[in-house]
Amino acid sequence: MTAPAPTSRLTLSHDQADAHDRIAEVLREAGVDLDEGTTQPPGGGKSRVMAVTGKAGSGKTLLLAELVRAARAAGMGIVSGDYEPKKGKDKRTLAILAPTNKAASVLRLRGVPATTIHRILYTPVYDPEYERIAEWLAGEGDRPVIEGLADVALDRAYAFYQTNNSIPGALAAAGLRGSDFITGWKRRDDPLDIGFVDEASMLDDRQFEDLKEIFPTLLIFGDPAQLAPVNQSGKMVFESLPAPAVMHLDRIHRQDADNPILDLAHALADPEVDFERFERMVEDAARSDDRVVMGQRVEVDLMARSPALVWRNVTRIRLINAFRSVYGAPEDSLLPGEPLICDGIELPLKHRNRRLDLEARGLIKGAQVIYLGPGRKPGFSQLHVVGAESPQVSASSIIKIEKPDEEEPFIPYAAKMGAAFLHGAAVTIHKAQGSQWENVQVFAPDLWAAARTGRNEAGQPLWKRLAYVAITRAEQRLFWVVRNRLSKPDGPLRVDDLRVAPAPLTLTAEEDGQ
Repeated sequence: MTAPAPTSRLTLSHDQADAHDRIAEVLREAGVDLDEGTTQPPGGGKSRVMAVTGKAGSGKTLLLAELVRAARAAGMGIVSGDYEPKKGKDKRTLAILAPTNKAASVLRLRGVPATTIHRILYTPVYDPEYERIAEWLAGEGDRPVIEGLADVALDRAYAFYQTNNSIPGALAAAGLRGSDFITGWKRRDDPLDIGFVDEASMLDDRQFEDLKEIFPTLLIFGDPAQLAPVNQSGKMVFESLPAPAVMHLDRIHRQDADNPILDLAHALADPEVDFERFERMVEDAARSDDRVVMGQRVEVDLMARSPALVWRNVTRIRLINAFRSVYGAPEDSLLPGEPLICDGIELPLKHRNRRLDLEARGLIKGAQVIYLGPGRKPGFSQLHVVGAESPQVSASSIIKIEKPDEEEPFIPYAAKMGAAFLHGAAVTIHKAQGSQWENVQVFAPDLWAAARTGRNEAGQPLWKRLAYVAITRAEQRLFWVVRNRLSKPDGPLRVDDLRVAPAPLTLTAEEDGQ
């Protein structure tokens, strides 16, 4: 099958261009010619895994986006968590993945149609009429005629999809609920074609093996300066690849060259920079650029949408309780607008399908959630899943609020089984990896404590790895908080700033095993 040859929109740097050419050669061997804009049927050749590594600002995401653009111009179909093109002997497909909803949403905001790894490992079972609408929206079929669905509703779905590239969102715009078109979820058994994975520093060995089983051609993008997954001995999966399979981007691009946040992040690589010298550098940057702030206290208003980043659990728990206290949150319930972090799904093995359903809707471990209010049934909560394409969910919840110096958490809400949550006003830097926020507060006393331990990870002082990850979570502004104080809020917690989906996805008591 052929398509018009793509015209490059970007001028790549030398290291990006070299990586692009090496990747294009591998894809050409796999039957996808990005330069000619053509594809050949899968040939069943040998499997290939390649990695692109580089620090923040080196252009990994820019390169990924350019590769995706060229692949789509060559006629490749995009596999997403909500729609998979029909298989054909000549059809080639591409999936763009990230470990978390937030990381996937960062790519989507940059025009890359990404989904989570979990949504590819566990695929939806569709209602046949939904398939027809999805095929039409994705350009794979004719406009359908659906009994009970007016033309104006289809027009709304089409208009939404042109702007947002989300099929569940488009169907919600047409007035359909998730239960109208997704009848269940199943573990993927059949392989796919080509996969791109961002934030590969977060992958553990098991996920990496699963991805290699599913994708004969796999390209992963990662930052070697970040923190390795827990229980990975300080190593990242791309470090196990042979040297010819790894391409490293060194150049910091013009659009990032005058960014004081990235300047600070890269300064951490200097072995002569100790904690005290680094903090003086932060102070100097704050005097000359308002994108860096030397904070004398934690700004509580920011914590409702972007958590304070800490190293120690004891700090996290104390900041969370201080946050709740200044907002006057009651001991026995949550206020709408309180942030939560999904801590996993507490369901027995016999409820595997219900677990898949919850996880497929975005409630995977580490997902960021905003509490909107109680559900209609005891133990249920209305939730906004940050970064999810269809963020509004009502689910059975087990919410735990940890208390200082107490072994057992306080539980204001507890269904018999369902999604478990911890409070999210503060999170550890490890859990923040893969996410980005417009404003980020880094609790510097914790990093000073890490520096005092003298611990190293993968040959670098632990405090430097922590600082690098924490700093590079900031998209626009970095607050380096130097004192253990909390500000007073400017107003009550709010939820009106959250995008409200036209038709929330709801998990019924029967679905959740109540």
